[in-house]
Amino acid sequence: MLAFSIIVYLLLNLGIGLWASKRISTTTDFVLAGRRLPLILAASVTFATWFGSETIMGAPTEFVEHGLLGVIEDPFGASLCLFLVGLFFARRFYKMNIITFCDFFRIRFGRKAELLSAVLLIPSYFSWIAAQLLAMGIVLKVVLGWPLTECILLSSAVVVLYTIWGGMWSVSITDFFQTIMIIIGLLVVAVVLYFKVGGFSPLIEAAPKDFFRFYPKPDFKEYAAYFAAWITIGLGSIPQQDVFQRVMSAKSADVSVNATLLSAFMYLTIALLPLFIGLCGHHLYPNETGTDGQMIIPNMVLEHMGIPLQIMFFGALVSAILSTTSSAIMAPATVLAENVVKFFRPELSDKELLKIIRISIFAITAICISMAATRESIFELVAESSAFSLVSLFIPLAAGIYWKKSNQTGCILSMIAGLAVWLFCLKIETSYPPILYGLLASFTGMLTGILLPVSVFGLKEKI
Repeated sequence: MLAFSIIVYLLLNLGIGLWASKRISTTTDFVLAGRRLPLILAASVTFATWFGSETIMGAPTEFVEHGLLGVIEDPFGASLCLFLVGLFFARRFYKMNIITFCDFFRIRFGRKAELLSAVLLIPSYFSWIAAQLLAMGIVLKVVLGWPLTECILLSSAVVVLYTIWGGMWSVSITDFFQTIMIIIGLLVVAVVLYFKVGGFSPLIEAAPKDFFRFYPKPDFKEYAAYFAAWITIGLGSIPQQDVFQRVMSAKSADVSVNATLLSAFMYLTIALLPLFIGLCGHHLYPNETGTDGQMIIPNMVLEHMGIPLQIMFFGALVSAILSTTSSAIMAPATVLAENVVKFFRPELSDKELLKIIRISIFAITAICISMAATRESIFELVAESSAFSLVSLFIPLAAGIYWKKSNQTGCILSMIAGLAVWLFCLKIETSYPPILYGLLASFTGMLTGILLPVSVFGLKEKI
């Protein structure tokens, strides 16, 4: 019954994608849903941006093992990101009437900055997409009993087809229904476990000392790590195409801002449910969590809950992963077509560009399938891409919007210096988080470009 329900749900997603394809006639329709999403759709699609495998399968494990300090990055940092986007970036982006995040770099800093930002942005998604495909494969393997590779291929086919057919329209419609599934499924499971545990008191009493501490101990290194956890997603995911597409898909600037702020509240509150479910499961069945930490909650639901609850929970889990995967695949595919291919072939028509975006979705998914099929850890894959955009793109973006003196030289130096220093610090395993060094280097690069004559690097200034 569970397997049948999941198959039906996957087919339903394909049906929605096919229906949404009738609304696609231009690149703007495909990438930004024609900029016509109302508040409820815009908020749900933004909320679903990161509510995926890490939220339901990763964060609860970190919470059980390390307490509240172990989940600062997600959900707290992720919620901070959406809040900051709504407060400081959404309206400005929307009024620029552009298709991709990298278009901002072309308008503000010139063509060279556009191409470099695209080259840096695209590979940052590969590990993230592979992590979602692997997570979906693991879930389908548990539910259907098929080999992992076949399950990864099945989930990839579903996501690719409904994304290619309907673009942001199908992503938005499916995300709306998937958000409903997520909320209902997690709420029902959480309520059932609440009564099984006997309320919050037994959980609080059984928790280790400082388990619910929200701030680190008074130590400089710990505070540095704490700050790094907040900004990895909190700042690092602001310069990302998937977030940008959701901001630009709303039907007005006001809707864009309100939807982003609403999604931040939704993410923070709803993402707490998996943490509670994981803690309840650990409390009720401490010896049955197994060796694979990322399967703590799914295994608990399978072993100790009836079919109706299993269907609701796995429906929510599949929904979360599908919504995250579809948005993650669309983002680099759009940038590849709009800011790389079109950079070298500016004469492309809108119809040709739309075709290239669809082909790019296939190509990027194929690369990520090969990565997912040869790896075992969702979180190893996620960790590979979590800080990439923070150290290379955040400073140029923020400076480009809020620092009038920022220029093309500073932008390019900032991107190169931030990424290079971050990679070097990862290699030598610095005692402080490498992203802090990378972020500082990125700022230094921007400042250097402002202070040095632009002609030193032979770059034409873009005003």
